[in-house]
Amino acid sequence: MKIYNIKSIGILALAIITFSCSNDDDNTSVPIGPTGPDFSGTFVQQDQMGRPAVGTVFVSSGSKDDFNVTIPSQQNAAFQAMFQANLEGLSPAYNDPMDANALGLTSEQFSGLLATDVLSVSLDGTTTFFDGTNVLTGRQLADDVITVELILIFGGEDGLTNPEFPGLSDDNVSANDKAFLTSFPYLASPW
Repeated sequence: MKIYNIKSIGILALAIITFSCSNDDDNTSVPIGPTGPDFSGTFVQQDQMGRPAVGTVFVSSGSKDDFNVTIPSQQNAAFQAMFQANLEGLSPAYNDPMDANALGLTSEQFSGLLATDVLSVSLDGTTTFFDGTNVLTGRQLADDVITVELILIFGGEDGLTNPEFPGLSDDNVSANDKAFLTSFPYLASPW
């Protein structure tokens, strides 16, 4: 009677299973390597920011999730009153319902514009957040978006030349830390 070492048989069996080869790689109908992103499943929008800082400033903390998943065409009806109340609470320039900002918009009109959080783009004109003439026709990387928003919130009717609250009408950041690139991807290289 022969006695076999069970441990040796187990190791031999494991080696045969592990290192055995098949001709599976001859099947060319199965892609090898990355096949691209997998878009299966359920996706949920988490955030939207057509205009920087607008949702951060004007959406009350308990409503941020609702705002972020509301489609833009329904945002004005759902959030304009909240935007107006928060705008008037932030800026005494809007205490009088007939007071307007540098664009000539009252708090109701301006909050109505802001409540639909989309970035408008001019397809046949100047693309800028604001250049003194063109307003919300797009956005270039170098546009000083936050200063423009501060002027429209705290500047009053003469916000461009004589703001009602000069200390609140400018973020005092006039340029990016590094120059933008002149070709794609246009963003400044990391420093």
